[in-house]
Amino acid sequence: MKSIKKKYIVNERNEKVAVQLDIKTFEKIENALEDAFMASLISKNSSSDRLSLEESKSVYFSYHKA
Repeated sequence: MKSIKKKYIVNERNEKVAVQLDIKTFEKIENALEDAFMASLISKNSSSDRLSLEESKSVYFSYHKA
């Protein structure tokens, strides 16, 4: 796994309170989390819950509106 470049933000006692990532790294993490979430939802569905391809696309794109 590739290491993540990060900068820590510290308080006046030099305790880490936040982390700063570059936007590209953040977006990769965000996409990976979304993919994992969608996969977990899919795996919990029974065969009677399945959507058609068009229904699936509609739901998928509703989650990815800008």
